[in-house]
Amino acid sequence: MEAVISLAIGIVFAAGIWLVLRPRSFQVLAGLMLMSYAVNLFIFAMGRLWVDKPPLTPAGTPVDPAALADPLPQALVLTAIVIGFATTALYLVVMIGARGLTGTDHVDGREPEA
Repeated sequence: MEAVISLAIGIVFAAGIWLVLRPRSFQVLAGLMLMSYAVNLFIFAMGRLWVDKPPLTPAGTPVDPAALADPLPQALVLTAIVIGFATTALYLVVMIGARGLTGTDHVDGREPEA
């Protein structure tokens, strides 16, 4: 299972890098989003994936770390998702403004001469 998750994270991150190297700003934005999703999956997988285990200790029960999921990766990924949405919205606003000012969506602001 770990090999499948590692391979999936690697493929998503590689696709993000490939898109970041593209000349259009929307492709760069999509690549940044894919890379952030890959990092979120990596952080989440490093906390180990548990099925049917609570993230917190119920009140009045003895603490058994083997019976609980680690809440720290879950909290980090949730925070990263919220920050990622805000950053994506900012990138979209900047991309739309740059498109309106330059008339093109190329990263360098110029259309290539064919």
